[in-house]
Amino acid sequence: MALKSYDEMRKVNVKPFCEKRDGLDYLNWAMCIDLLHKNGAQKVYWDPIPNERTGNSLRMTEDVFIDKNGNKNRCYETRIRVIIDDDVYEMQTPVMNGANPVKDNSMHQLRVWNSMCRAFVKCVAIHTGLGFDLWLKEEYNKMEGGIPETGEKSASGAKIKTIKTLCISHGIDGDAWVTGNGKTWETLTETEAAHMLKALKDRYGDE
Repeated sequence: MALKSYDEMRKVNVKPFCEKRDGLDYLNWAMCIDLLHKNGAQKVYWDPIPNERTGNSLRMTEDVFIDKNGNKNRCYETRIRVIIDDDVYEMQTPVMNGANPVKDNSMHQLRVWNSMCRAFVKCVAIHTGLGFDLWLKEEYNKMEGGIPETGEKSASGAKIKTIKTLCISHGIDGDAWVTGNGKTWETLTETEAAHMLKALKDRYGDE
């Protein structure tokens, strides 16, 4: 027995197994492993990839940032290796406190653990499809994903190609984003395309 295909796994309804965090559905790492096994996976686990310089699980930038209250922090991340049967993936994720970066005075082992758990669930979604739509919804919320209706001419091929390329590079399902707003690539207008590009730039800093 083998793990089901990406398309089949994406259709698995994970919502009954989710909990709410920051207003969004969140799939627990243990439940994620259980669902993978129930859908054909024989071996599922993940391991931290140690920081080459320090040997521990935490990675950080050399630069230190100080906020207006004098609190220090850096850009902290963790990296893990995910094993699903014969497939091996790697995922690096920032250490966050909800939507906020973790500062030095609030850094602790639980933050690091949560970062790795989130990396595991996200890695599984990207590579197997399980729970992918949860992340799709989260990205849309961050980008305030509505596409406004206008009566303008259709978007240029070049602009659509740029949007599709950026969506792919950031793991966004561009087709779902467009159709979820009642549009198609063919009926997308110039203003609507510009709005999508702005949303991508605001979220990811793309030019």
